[in-house]
Amino acid sequence: MINDLLFVYGTLRRESSHPLARLLAENAEWLGFAYFSGRLFDLDAYPGAVPSGDPAHRVRGDLYRLNDPAAMLPLLDRYEEFGEEFPEPNEFIRSLQAVRFQGCALKAWIYLYNLPTDNLSVLRHDYSYKLK
Repeated sequence: MINDLLFVYGTLRRESSHPLARLLAENAEWLGFAYFSGRLFDLDAYPGAVPSGDPAHRVRGDLYRLNDPAAMLPLLDRYEEFGEEFPEPNEFIRSLQAVRFQGCALKAWIYLYNLPTDNLSVLRHDYSYKLK
């Protein structure tokens, strides 16, 4: 069985007007706000999250339960340019990570930034990233 939880932190957030964010909202149940232990980097047109072991580093986002993960995840993979059909290394990878939701740790899919962050600016954990 495919994990049906998805954590989003950028252009796919609930408040976004992006067409894929609307499609996600139509094909998933929004559970609420959650946090991921990571840092958020400014990639100009969108953010990128990377994991962090520092508990002070938190990325705020939306937690969804996908109605049909087998149908939605490939669409999201294409949007994030993740997979074998895209040149290596992929800018983003889809990974099961622990997220905090209502005081509990849950495993959810998240798209993590997969390239060096040395020259990137760090964003605040609760930054609402160009959602409109």
